Amino acid sequence: MANWTLNFQSLLNLFLESQCPLCQRPTPQEFCQDCTRQLQRCKLSNHQEFWQGELPVFVWGNYSGTLKRAIAALKYDNQPQIAKPLGQWLAQAWLNSQPQQKLVVVPIPLHAAKLKIRGYNQAELLAESFCHFTGLGLQPQGLKRIKATDAQFSLSGSQREENLADAFVLGTEFHRQRPNNRVLLLDDIYTTGATVRSAVQALQKQGIAVYGVVAIATPSRNMLPKGKIK
Repeated sequence: MANWTLNFQSLLNLFLESQCPLCQRPTPQEFCQDCTRQLQRCKLSNHQEFWQGELPVFVWGNYSGTLKRAIAALKYDNQPQIAKPLGQWLAQAWLNSQPQQKLVVVPIPLHAAKLKIRGYNQAELLAESFCHFTGLGLQPQGLKRIKATDAQFSLSGSQREENLADAFVLGTEFHRQRPNNRVLLLDDIYTTGATVRSAVQALQKQGIAVYGVVAIATPSRNMLPKGKIK
């Protein structure tokens, strides 16, 4: 009887396992052990290197290799479950580096047209996981994106700024009631900072203070000089 129970449990575990979204190996977690190790190698040694200046930026990893593939799968391959471990790792790094603060986390929103196509906002899913593990408040409706912007990766710095000018306004919740605590913006990738600067401007125009920005990844070539937001 014991052997039958053990064999049945092993068979049940096999059926319960899903495929790793990066390598398709069976795994009971979001990523298999091998891909998890590869993702952890993308982790930055100093998440707070740029946590200073006018708009501090806190980043978990280097946007390359396996981490770049994971974010692409999250955004474009309908793999929303990827947000849970990435948000948790960002949260762990935050808790290990930052003093406790009363903050409200606002994910960078998608335009309604893009949200309809994708079915979810990856920044909001990351923020849900991040807030679950940090205990910080979450306000997914703090901002609204009213401008359907072009893809940023092919644009120059000045074109990015122009592309995102007046792209955000206050969302329904902040229209109803301004937050009592400072805002911590969250996005998946931080590059030149054009997106978050546009979001910050929308908040500050309404007298809402921004504490900083957290992101899962940034390209190493775009890492900014200390204390500066370019």
